[in-house]
Amino acid sequence: MQPQRRLTVCADDYGLGPAVDRGILALAEQRRINALSCLVTPPRWSVAGPALRDSSVATGLHFNLTEGVPLSSALREHWPHFPRLGTLMTQAFLGRLPAALADEFQAQLQRFVTSVGRAPHFIDGHQHVHALPGVRPIVLAAAQSLGLPLRNTGRVLGPGFAFKRRVIEACGGRALAAQMRARRVRGMPALLGVYGFNPHADYRALMRGWLREAPDRALLFCHPAHGEPEPGDAIAAARLNEMAYLAGPGFAADLAEFGISLA
Repeated sequence: MQPQRRLTVCADDYGLGPAVDRGILALAEQRRINALSCLVTPPRWSVAGPALRDSSVATGLHFNLTEGVPLSSALREHWPHFPRLGTLMTQAFLGRLPAALADEFQAQLQRFVTSVGRAPHFIDGHQHVHALPGVRPIVLAAAQSLGLPLRNTGRVLGPGFAFKRRVIEACGGRALAAQMRARRVRGMPALLGVYGFNPHADYRALMRGWLREAPDRALLFCHPAHGEPEPGDAIAAARLNEMAYLAGPGFAADLAEFGISLA
C-alpha cells in the first residue's frame, strides 16, 4: 500500500462577512479544512477575530491590498481605498507602490494579534498580492523574522485553467519561491485550487483533478460560504457551490479514494 499523501486545505477570506465566516467555521468543525486565512481589514474583524482564539486549525494572515480601506493612516494618505487588483499589479511592476505598504502590513499583523491573541501560523495574500514586486520583500522579511511559512505561488498545479495558473506564477510567484528558498522561508511545494469561480462548475470534478495531481504536503485553497451571501461579493454563488461539496460526503470519499489525509 502506498503511503498517504498529506494535504493542507485552506479556506480563504475569513472575516469577509457572516456567510463566509459561518461556512469556514463549520468546515473546521467537520475537519474538512485544516487551515483558514484571515482578512483583518473589514470592520467585522472585531467580531470574527476573537472567535478564533480556541481554533483547532492553523490560522493565517491574508494580507489585503485590494479590498476595502487601509488600516494604516500612512497608506490612507496615498490610497483612501485599496486599488483594484489590475491597478495594484501595474503599479507594482512599474515600481510605483508607496513605501507605506510596510506600515499597512504591520497594522494588519497587529490587528490579527490583538484579536486572536497570538501571531498567525502563516502569511499569504488576498488575490496572491504577497508575491508582487514591492510587496514581496515586506512579507519575506516578516516571515523570516517571525519564523512563519509563506504561501508559495511559484508552482501552481492543474488540471485546467493553465493560463490563469501561469499568470499567478509569472506575476511574482516564481520570484517568491526562489527568494523563499534563498532565505530558508518555509512553504508548501505546490498550490492547487485555481479555477474561474463559475458557480455552475462541477466543483467535485475539479477537486478530483487537484487531488490526483497533488504532491505530498501541497496546499489547496478554497472559498466556501454558508447562507445569505455578502452584498457585492462577486464570487458569492461559487462560494456556496464549494461549500456544498466540501461539507458533503463526496469530499470525504474523494480524499479516501486518492489516499490523502489532511495534515
